[in-house]
Amino acid sequence: MHLRSVALSPEDRVRMAERLLDSLQDSSLAHIEAAWDEEIERRVEACERGEVRTYEAKDVFAEARRIAP
Repeated sequence: MHLRSVALSPEDRVRMAERLLDSLQDSSLAHIEAAWDEEIERRVEACERGEVRTYEAKDVFAEARRIAP
């Protein structure tokens, strides 16, 4: 490890690590992530417009315990 990088603040080291990881990311993965970002945005907007039926977490977990003991 380069000594100057160790001297950075924890926040700066995190930013540097993220940039290094991003530089290794395959462009096809970036395309997939972008598609998921769009899908997430579409789903959130649908929820906000009331177009999606939602369930309380406690009910979901109760049903999961019921069907998969």
